[in-house]
Amino acid sequence: MEPKWLEWAKQLQSIAQAGLAYSKDVYDLERFEALRNISIEILSQQTELDMAVIKGLFANETGYATPKVDIRAAVFKDNEILMVREKTDDRWALPGGWADIGYTPGEVAVKEVKEESGFDVKAVRLLGVLDKKCHPHPPSPYHVYKIFIQCEVIGGQPREGVETSAVGFFAENALPVLSIERNTQAQIEMAFKSVRKPERPSFFD
Repeated sequence: MEPKWLEWAKQLQSIAQAGLAYSKDVYDLERFEALRNISIEILSQQTELDMAVIKGLFANETGYATPKVDIRAAVFKDNEILMVREKTDDRWALPGGWADIGYTPGEVAVKEVKEESGFDVKAVRLLGVLDKKCHPHPPSPYHVYKIFIQCEVIGGQPREGVETSAVGFFAENALPVLSIERNTQAQIEMAFKSVRKPERPSFFD
């Protein structure tokens, strides 16, 4: 799904980051640093963002490069799914965000739902694990795995969060304008299908 130039830039960045982490030879380190700069330049040319900004966001990590993990909570009530309106783009998404160090995936889902919607939930089932690049999201400088976890409401009241401006439950045939950076219509439809048929295996890739 993602453009080839972005795939190449991310691969170059990954190779450079691993080389900088494990190489000892000063000349090899110079070559890997040059390789990293090439990946930054590719992104800068294609996105027209300043190279310093890209370096801070895209090439700021050390050690072996691994995918980032985005956790999304699928909370259902009366055949409707919980969504929150994101302040960044004024569009709607399943509660969620980057996985936090020290938390299990289920704990992240529970925490994100509380922070973004006000509801207390418990995580009950893994619905799926998707690679963001295989789905029609906007291009991203990161390689991202998206984990979808079904949750059940056990308390709380709807309220806005620091990053959200509204909370609501929506039927599958009446979804609001989606924040495609965070979730696609097909992904939400997959969540509905999995809940309707609990015997359905987890979706992946």
